[in-house]
Amino acid sequence: MLVAKKITAQSIQKGFTLVELMIAVSILSVLLLMALPTYQEMVQNSLIRGAAESIQVGLQQARIEAIRRNARVQFVMPVATNSAWTIGCVTVAADCPAIITERKNSEGSSSAVTVTRTPVAATTVVFDGLGAVLASPPALTAPFTRLVVDNPNLAAADSRELRIDLQSGGNVRICDPNLPSTGTDPRRC
Repeated sequence: MLVAKKITAQSIQKGFTLVELMIAVSILSVLLLMALPTYQEMVQNSLIRGAAESIQVGLQQARIEAIRRNARVQFVMPVATNSAWTIGCVTVAADCPAIITERKNSEGSSSAVTVTRTPVAATTVVFDGLGAVLASPPALTAPFTRLVVDNPNLAAADSRELRIDLQSGGNVRICDPNLPSTGTDPRRC
């Protein structure tokens, strides 16, 4: 005996209608357009963070190499580049090469990131065998003591500029100059 099965519209429909799909795509498009400026700001600020951390690592590595080799090791950051740097021995010897390591501008950096030095003309920091910064090495200008890493493509309110402070003892610190100077936040300058 055959039993007739009742077919309803609800049992046939197994997917989305074209109208439902177009509404979902429209809502998604609006959300993406609203999030795009925030995403671009986040990417630009991550470029600042990456450049600042690279410079900090380079300075720390130069200090460690000076202590390890018990020799004067220099960290050179040319003015024409944004975050490129070179580490090498001041007095080249068999166990102390002219270039120990380097970071080029093309290695993860961006031309959008700018680095401002204090003093402005300074390009070199020399560490002695104890890891301290030499105040004024022979035939060189005074070392930079502060670097400000920023991105001019961002508005001042959106930019998360970072400052790298180099102390005479050789300690290197990244801080955020936009945070209040009082308080307990360890990121403040």
